[in-house]
This record gives sequence, structure tokens and C-alpha cells, in this order.
Amino acid sequence: MSPPGAEAVDAYVAQFPPEVQDRLTRLRHVILEHLPGGEETIRYDMPAVMVGARYGLHFAGWKKHVALYPVPRLDEPLESRVSPYRTGQDTVRFLHSRDLPYELVGEICDHVAALRR
Repeated sequence: MSPPGAEAVDAYVAQFPPEVQDRLTRLRHVILEHLPGGEETIRYDMPAVMVGARYGLHFAGWKKHVALYPVPRLDEPLESRVSPYRTGQDTVRFLHSRDLPYELVGEICDHVAALRR
């Protein structure tokens, strides 16, 4: 049986069309892989992975993209690779019309994990 937070995230993902579900599911797995010990929950009506009592990252699906929140400014050269996807101070969006750079997402998560230690 899945923990209650994981079940809530499952329900969130299930509301999207299959192709978006696939992207969200893979994004979810990358985040959990790179935020060891992270616990899933729903915050602000979107999935979040908590690290201890603090948030790690939130992710969400939208009609035209998936997004990560909040993504702090990153050290170079990582920030240069992330900047084309930034749409706000702490928002990173990946359009459905393009391949999602899962390796880059993993690097973002590694940076966030280091901040939370």
C-alpha cells in the first residue's frame, strides 16, 4: 500500500491525458531519485516532495507544459542551461511540444538537495 501522500499524487497525475501523465510520472521519479528520503504530498494543489519538514520541489501539469517550483538561482554553468526554461523568478517550465530534459531536472534536484542538507 502506498503512503497517503503518494496516493494523492497518483490521483493528481491521473487527471491528465495519458501523454501528460507519462511526463509527470517520469518527472516524479526523477525528483524522488534525486531528493533521497523525500516524502510526497500535495501542497498548493500540486504535488510536492518534502525534504524533512521543508519543501524540496513542487511540480505541476498544465495544458501546454509541466513545471517545477520553486527553483532557486543556480550556480554557473547550470543556471545557463536552466535559463531557457525559466519563466519567472523561481519557475521552470518544460513545454509538451519539446523533449523534457530529465537529466537537467536531476541536476536541479541535486542542487536543491544540497541546499536542504
